[in-house]
Amino acid sequence: QVQLVEYGGGSVQAGGSLRLGCLASGYDQLDHCMGWWRRTPGGEREVVATVRHGARGKIVYADSVKGRFTISQANARNSVSLEMNRLKPEDTALYYCASGRGGRNYCLEFTSWGQGTQVTVSS
Repeated sequence: QVQLVEYGGGSVQAGGSLRLGCLASGYDQLDHCMGWWRRTPGGEREVVATVRHGARGKIVYADSVKGRFTISQANARNSVSLEMNRLKPEDTALYYCASGRGGRNYCLEFTSWGQGTQVTVSS
């Protein structure tokens, strides 16, 4: 059973930065992917960024965060971080770390989820 623990959320003014981190325990070596999702105050869940392990793995960002957010992963594969810059009020959400399986280049499904960490951006 994979357990994921997020940390680093908080409140910031628009234009500011935050860094989220996630540690995985009981990590399944068959899990090829880690990523970040978020649930907005309106209840919508959306993918933020995903990374597929390995030399052929790809990183994918939601259009809404491209150029502002950066996902990175430790070589040990059991941790992932999300650097968030130029934050906007619409980035306010509960951010979840997730792990799962991938195809040749991209992540396909996420099967384990953390409890989430709140990010609030004020205008």
